[in-house]
Amino acid sequence: TSMYLYLVAAAVWVYVLVFYGLFKGTRCLSPAWLKGKTVVVTGSNTGIGKSTALELAKRGARVILACRNKEKAEAAAFDIRSESGNPQVVFMQLDLASLKSVRSFAETFLKTEPRLDILINNAGVLGPGCTEEGFDLAFGVNHLGHFLLTNLLLERLRLCGPSRVITVSALLHRIGSIDFQGLALRTDAVHPQSAWSSLQAYCNSKLCNVLFTRELANRLEGTDVTCYTLHPGVIYTELCRNLSQWLQLLMMPLAKLFLLDPSGGCQTTLYCALQEGIEPLSGRYFSSCALQQVGANGRDDGLAKKLWEVSERLTGMA
Repeated sequence: TSMYLYLVAAAVWVYVLVFYGLFKGTRCLSPAWLKGKTVVVTGSNTGIGKSTALELAKRGARVILACRNKEKAEAAAFDIRSESGNPQVVFMQLDLASLKSVRSFAETFLKTEPRLDILINNAGVLGPGCTEEGFDLAFGVNHLGHFLLTNLLLERLRLCGPSRVITVSALLHRIGSIDFQGLALRTDAVHPQSAWSSLQAYCNSKLCNVLFTRELANRLEGTDVTCYTLHPGVIYTELCRNLSQWLQLLMMPLAKLFLLDPSGGCQTTLYCALQEGIEPLSGRYFSSCALQQVGANGRDDGLAKKLWEVSERLTGMA
């Protein structure tokens, strides 16, 4: 019996060490106060987006929850206003799976909001499907929608400088690749996708996030707008809501044991948004509130430039 207890105790200690050493991550310690600043956070009705919005609201910012689901976003806005004591938290409709919706959001925002100080491209999706325009869902939401949104709001960011663009990527960008012929393919029907192909599409879209930030920094050089991308940590959120039910059930016990909660997961986003002195690191990649090296494909300036040009064409900006 004592041996059994020792084994259980050892297992608990290993779990605690692994969880706090590898998964728990660090905290953003910036004392920055955001009174008079406006922040847009996409996908902020749940998960790390909601936690990010809450922390920014606590610091006095006017926070725009840019979300697809009105009912969930209004509920999230109410929660955040209540918990932060900040009444300046509002919902604006944005469906990143529709370029028409992205343009509509930008038009409404630019007409009604005089400032934009921080844009946080947080929304992400993992799963099968396609966008309104027929692009792969992960590529369309995680990259293309954010690419168009950022470009449409860029002039307002310039006018309000110093300002920042934060794009949430993932460690999985390291196994991503870009097939430019495949990106341009559109389909009117949702083809069945395996869990593996959905995961690969997600990894590819996260590489797009890294390359987008790299090229955006090059194009913004000499301005008061800086940009950063990041791995938020290994987090249990609603990201996998589009996966099959049995896969979600399989992942849930492990996720509850080992993965960060949304509050822990938003810390590097907050660091990139708030930390003073990182302006010379525009275009770079962060994790655990520190600068990190990206995968080899993520350092390819030629690839980043080509992705930008293809994205301009696919969004009708070229």
